Amino acid sequence: MSHAPAPSRTTVRRTVQRGTAMPLVVVGISVLILLLLMTKLRLNGFAALLLVAVGVGIVQGIPLEKIPDVLSEGIGGQIGDTMLTIGLGAMVGRVLGDSGAAQRIAGTLLDAFGPRWVQVAMVVTSMLIGVTMFYEVAFIIIVPIAFTLVRVTGVNLLWVGLPMSIALSTMHSFLPPHPGPTAVASTFHASVGLTLFYGLFIAIPVGALISLVWPRLPFIRAMNPSIPKGLVSDREFTDEEMPGLGWSLSATLFPVVLIAGAAVTDLITSADTPVLHFVAFIGSAPIALLLTLALAVWAFGPRIGRSLADVSASCTSAAQAMAMVLLVIGAGGAFKNVLVEGGIADYIKDVTDTWSISPIVLAWLIAVILRVALGSATVAVVTASGVVLPLLAGSGVHPEILVLAVSCGSIAFSHVNDPGFWLFKEYFNLSVIEAIKVRTSYTTVLAILGLGGVLAVESVLDVLNL
Repeated sequence: MSHAPAPSRTTVRRTVQRGTAMPLVVVGISVLILLLLMTKLRLNGFAALLLVAVGVGIVQGIPLEKIPDVLSEGIGGQIGDTMLTIGLGAMVGRVLGDSGAAQRIAGTLLDAFGPRWVQVAMVVTSMLIGVTMFYEVAFIIIVPIAFTLVRVTGVNLLWVGLPMSIALSTMHSFLPPHPGPTAVASTFHASVGLTLFYGLFIAIPVGALISLVWPRLPFIRAMNPSIPKGLVSDREFTDEEMPGLGWSLSATLFPVVLIAGAAVTDLITSADTPVLHFVAFIGSAPIALLLTLALAVWAFGPRIGRSLADVSASCTSAAQAMAMVLLVIGAGGAFKNVLVEGGIADYIKDVTDTWSISPIVLAWLIAVILRVALGSATVAVVTASGVVLPLLAGSGVHPEILVLAVSCGSIAFSHVNDPGFWLFKEYFNLSVIEAIKVRTSYTTVLAILGLGGVLAVESVLDVLNL
């Protein structure tokens, strides 16, 4: 059977914009309905997100016959971006856990920092890894270590896991070579190197502060989620059973080296050679994780069982545990895509064109509004950069500062239309309301403090006449 081609984004948006009314109100109501479906009616997150996405599509004026294509495009785009990364990462994590490698690293961190400073250990580790690695990739690589630390020390899961997530969120959202800040730097013709240099003065203190403060807040400490089943081994290993620290760290850091190497190479050269193409290939997240899985199976397979089938069983268990997570993330992509195709970004552009405030604050605020409405931080920063670009000429603001303003704004108010929200929720085994209390609050405070840091750096540059 033949199918009509999917409608283009331009076609859908032109159709929708004539019927769009109060788009931000639509977003607000859709979020409330989604929360009602999942909390009061206990509807599965995948089904609830799709139902609300269909409703938003109808209200926003997307033709009925085109809504399935918009949903499919959103799910396909989101799953295409995340399935390989999350699936392979979960398998790597499970092999590290079943072999005792995660326990070896966790024990080494405890010996080096002590139980009292385990949060500092997670922040330092996450920031070092998160400078060049995407949030999702770094998250699924480090989280088995966090789970193991929780099991060994007996502390609350959020006490260890939340500093890790906050530190990774900060690095991913504030700094190049992550996709959002890098795309904005290209639009503004800003120096990626200077953006990274200035951004580190903001990201490190702000990220560390929130990472250490947030788990201590009373409403966070009142939550005590359990470790999700199937994502990490429950076995306690003896010292003799665990692999050495060298092999454990090698398997954990192998994808970091590959991805970081590709990112650094891309920053320092624009040459076009077969060698650089190869570096980019092995430094892409899916390939780096696939190679890491092969390394982990080769290095640790005998410690899991006597046959390759036992290693395969660990990978299968991890994949089964991730199935619903991927479905929910895909549905979050569908919800996001309906909002994008509904013309909400264009509506926000029209509204903010008439605002007359500081270019830095305006850049940040536009990114915040787009983030709230659309969910995707990358979509928010790319769209916001197009709105802000005309303000750059003659503003006297350093382009790198505007890049950081937009990037900081894009992390705010992560909620149910953000696929990353669902990854956070599922891995930390939280209810929707609990995830909103934790993730939405910390991302918003990060954005606000980030704006303060951006304004402070710009003031210093002005004083120094740089």
